[in-house]
Amino acid sequence: MNSANNRGNVGVGYRNGGGTVNAFDQKVQSHQPSLNESLNGEIQAFLTDEDQLHTYDDLTKVNPVTPTTVLQCLQARYSVKMFYTHAGCTLVALNPFQPIPDLYTLDVMKEYHSAPQPQEFKPHIFIVAEEAYRNVKGQLEPVNQSLVVSGESGAGKTWTSRCLMKYYATVAASSSVVKSQDTVERIERRVLDSNPIMEAFGNACTLRNNNSSRFGKYIQLQLDRGQLLVGASVQTYLLEKTRVACQPTNERNFHIFYQMMKGATAEQRREWKMHHGQRFAWLPNAEKTVEEDCFHETVRAMVNLGINAERQRQIFRILSGILQLGNLSFSPAGDESQPCDLEEQTKDFLQRAAEMLRVPAEELQMCLRVRTLKAGKQSVLKPCSQAECSMRRDCLAKVIYAQLFDWLVTFINNSICADETTWCNFIGVLDVYGFECFYTNNLEQLCINYANEKLQQHFVAHYLRAQQEEYVTEGLQWSFVKYQDNQSCLDLIEGSPISVFSLLNEESRLNRTSDPQTLRFRLEKELRDNSNISWDKFSKEPHFTVAHYAGKVNYQIQGMVEKNKDPVPPELIKLLQKSEDLLLQQIFSDRETESPNSKGLNRVTVVSKFKNSLECLMKILHTTTPHYTRCIKPNPDCKPLTFKKEEVITQLEACGIVETIHISAAGFPIRILYKNFLERYGLIARHLNLKSRFHLSGVEADGSGSLRQEVEKLLCAVFQHKMSDSPHKIESEKQNSWVHCGRTKVFLTQLMLDLLEAQRKKIMSHCAFSIQCCWLRYQRRKRLARQQSTILIQAAIRSWLVRKQVKRWNRAAAVIQKAWLKRRALLKSLADAELDDAEDLAEEEEQILNPVVMEKGSVQLSQTTKPVTVRGWPLGLALASAPSVTVSLTARGFQKIMYVMACLNLGSRRGEYKVETNQYTQELASIRAQPRGSIKLHCKRSPLLYADRQPDVKSYVTGFNEILLEKSL
Repeated sequence: MNSANNRGNVGVGYRNGGGTVNAFDQKVQSHQPSLNESLNGEIQAFLTDEDQLHTYDDLTKVNPVTPTTVLQCLQARYSVKMFYTHAGCTLVALNPFQPIPDLYTLDVMKEYHSAPQPQEFKPHIFIVAEEAYRNVKGQLEPVNQSLVVSGESGAGKTWTSRCLMKYYATVAASSSVVKSQDTVERIERRVLDSNPIMEAFGNACTLRNNNSSRFGKYIQLQLDRGQLLVGASVQTYLLEKTRVACQPTNERNFHIFYQMMKGATAEQRREWKMHHGQRFAWLPNAEKTVEEDCFHETVRAMVNLGINAERQRQIFRILSGILQLGNLSFSPAGDESQPCDLEEQTKDFLQRAAEMLRVPAEELQMCLRVRTLKAGKQSVLKPCSQAECSMRRDCLAKVIYAQLFDWLVTFINNSICADETTWCNFIGVLDVYGFECFYTNNLEQLCINYANEKLQQHFVAHYLRAQQEEYVTEGLQWSFVKYQDNQSCLDLIEGSPISVFSLLNEESRLNRTSDPQTLRFRLEKELRDNSNISWDKFSKEPHFTVAHYAGKVNYQIQGMVEKNKDPVPPELIKLLQKSEDLLLQQIFSDRETESPNSKGLNRVTVVSKFKNSLECLMKILHTTTPHYTRCIKPNPDCKPLTFKKEEVITQLEACGIVETIHISAAGFPIRILYKNFLERYGLIARHLNLKSRFHLSGVEADGSGSLRQEVEKLLCAVFQHKMSDSPHKIESEKQNSWVHCGRTKVFLTQLMLDLLEAQRKKIMSHCAFSIQCCWLRYQRRKRLARQQSTILIQAAIRSWLVRKQVKRWNRAAAVIQKAWLKRRALLKSLADAELDDAEDLAEEEEQILNPVVMEKGSVQLSQTTKPVTVRGWPLGLALASAPSVTVSLTARGFQKIMYVMACLNLGSRRGEYKVETNQYTQELASIRAQPRGSIKLHCKRSPLLYADRQPDVKSYVTGFNEILLEKSL
C-alpha cells in the first residue's frame, strides 16, 4: 500500500470522464474548456480575493493550478508566518531564517502525536513524521519508511532532519514500557547527541548557508515490535574533505576548528599550541560568528556518547596538528636534485604539528619533501617540487581528517546502534547536500548535484511517472500530466558505456599526468549527441556545462582528475601508522598503502565509491515507503521573512511541485490489491450483512473478476451505510471521484481511505467491546464458580475441623470426668474417714432439755466444759459452751433456734470468730466429728474444696468447710 497520501479535497480535473467500466466507477461526462482558453481569467478570479490565499493549507485546493497561483498562495502563507503547506503527497517547507520557538515545542509534538487525524491540523513537519510512524504501527507494506528531505543549500534540510529526529526520540521513547527509564532516556539522548557531533565535523559555513552539510547522511531510527525507539545507525556519503585544506572565497572550514579557537580554555590552548592572536591559513573568516560555534555543546555530546576525556584530548590534539600543517610553506631549492626548503618562519609550525601528531619532526619533513619510487625491488628517493610538497601537505591533512571523521561515525554507530535481534523496523531520515551552483564548480559539486539528480529521479519514477503509468495499465481513463524527466541527465552523468563518470575514471586510471584539455576533447567527442551537456568554445578554461533539473551548472575540469584519483602517498600512511598517538594508530592500522605504480584498473576512484554508496542508498529507498519534504529557500541572502518570487519560482519548477499538485489533485494516491483490500476491509461487509442484508461470498483465488465484484459490493455497502448515517447525501459524482476499481487494484483517495478506516475502526471497536463483554462474562462466571467451589471446600474443611475439635473435646471431657470422678471418690473417702461413726453418736445419751427452754425458747448453757451437741438437718454444729456467756433467745421451733445460735458471735479465749450458715448462699457445710476434750484450731490444706483458709485473730471465717477440727487427745 502506498502511504504517500493526498491530503485535502480531490477533484476530477485530470481524469477523463468518458469511462463506463461499471455502474460504480463511471466517470461523469464533463466537456471542460481547455485550460489555456480561460487560464488568465481563472487566475485573475482566483487572485482577486487575496485575503483568503493564506487559508489554502493544501495546494491541491488551488484552482487553477499554475506556477503563479501556487506562488501567490505560498507568499501569502509565508507573510502570516505559515511556513508549511501541503502539496499533494509532498510537504513544502519555507525557511523563515529566524527561530520560531513555539512551532516545535514538546506540547506541539504531543498534540500531533495524540490527534486521531493529524491531517486535520495545520500543515507541519510533524504530520509527515506521524504519518510514517503510524504506517509502521499499522504494519502497512512496505513497513519501513523513508523521509526524504530535499532542497538546495540553505533551504533548511538540516534543521528539518533535526526536528524529525527529535520528534521520534520524543514520541517513540515516551511510552510506558517495562524497561528501565534510564535506558530509554539514554537511547533518546544518544540519538539526539549524535547530531551536534556530526554537524560540528561535517558542516561548514558557505556563501548560501551558515550550516551547510558538506556530507550526506541517512539515519535509520530502529524500532522494536512495540514501535519504540531502541537505537539508530548513521550512513554517510562523500565528505567534502578538500575543504580542510582549500576553502572557497568568503567561506569557512568545518565548524569544529572554529569551535576550538573560540571555546577552548587557556589550558587547552597551551596544550594544543594554539596561542591567542595566532592565525591559521586554513581558518579564513575566523572573525565571523555563527550559531553553530558552540564548543561546549560538542564536548557535552561527546561525553554523552561515551567519548572519555582522554579520547577527547587525542581528537583535539589531532585537529590542532592539522591546523599547524596548514601554516607550512615551502620555497623552491636552488638545485633540482635537492628537496624544497621549508621557509624559516614556518619551522615552528612543523615542530608543533609533529608534536601534536606524535611523529618525529624529521620524518614528517622528509615525507613532505621527498617521495619514494619503486624500481623493481629497490626504492628510489626523489625530491618533490614546491607544488608537490604543498599537495602532499594537503593530502596528509585531508586523509587524517577523513579517517578521523569515519572513526567518529563508527564510534557513534557502536554507541547508538541496537542489536539486530531487538529491532524489526526502521524509519530513515535522509539529509543530503542540496543542489549547488557556485562561481567555480568542480568534482565535489558534480557529485553533489548527481546525488540530487538521483533523488529527483526517484521522486519522478516513484510518483510522477509510475503512478500515471499504473493508472493506464489498470484501465483508468487518465490524461497524462507532463513533467520534467531527468533520466537523460542521469544517463549523461552515470550512463553506460559512455558517460562523464566513465570518461573521468578512464582518465584517472591512466598512469600519466592529467591534461584538462584532453579530457575536455574526449567529453565533447563522446557526448556531443546528448542535449544536456554543452561547452563554451570561447572560454579559456576547460569546462563543460550540464543542464540539471534545477538549472545549468558550469564545471571546471582543472584538478578534477586529481581529485578523482585521491592519491595518498604510501610513506605518509606508514608515518601515521608509526605515530605514538593511540588514536592515529587505531584509525590507520587497517588502511592499506597504495602504491603509486599500481595498475590503474585496481584503483578505486572517488566517483566509483560515491556511485556505489549512492546505489546502495537508492536500493534502501526503493524498499521503503517514501515521504517527501521539499525545503524552499525564499531568498538568496538568508534574510528573515523575506520572500523573493524569482528565487522561489525557480525552485518550484525545478523540483516539479506544480506537476505533483496536478497529479495529486486528480489522481488516486492509495492503491491496494483486491486480495489485500478484502483481507483488511472484508469485516465491514460481514458487519453490514446484519443490517442491510448484504451478502459477501467467500473470496476465491480463481481470478480477479470475482475479487473485483466483491470489492464493488463492499464499496457500495459502505456508501449506502454512509448515506444512511449522514444527513448530507453523497453525490454519485463525488463517489466516483473518491474510488476506482482497476484490473487488479482498487484506487482510493485519502477521503475514501479515511471513510473506510473510520468504518473499520468503528466495527473493530464494536467487536472489541463484544469480545470484552464475553470475556468479562466468562471471567465473572469463572470467578463465581471458583467462589462457590471455595465456599464448598471451606465448609467441608470447617466441618471436618469442628468434628475433629468436638472429638478432642469429648475425649478431653471423658478424661476430665474420669479424673474428676476418681478424685471425687477419693475426696469422699477422705471425708468419710474424717466423720465420726454414726454408731458412736447413737450410743451417747441425748441431753434432756430444760422444760423452760422448750416452752419459752430460752436456753441456759451450762458452764461445764462438756460440749453441747446440737443436731439439726442438714447442719450439725458443735459449740463449746463459754462459761461467761449466757445466750437467751426466743424462737419457735428447734431448728430455727439452732440457726439463730449459729449466727451468734461467741467470744473465746483466742478472740472472735463468726459462724455463718451456708445452706442457701454457699455450698453445704461438712458435718464434722463431735470434738471431745480440748479444741484445737489447726490450719491445713484440706482435700475438701476451699479448705485452705487460716483463721487468725480478728479474722472472719466463712463456712465450716474451711476449718479442720481435729481431735486432740
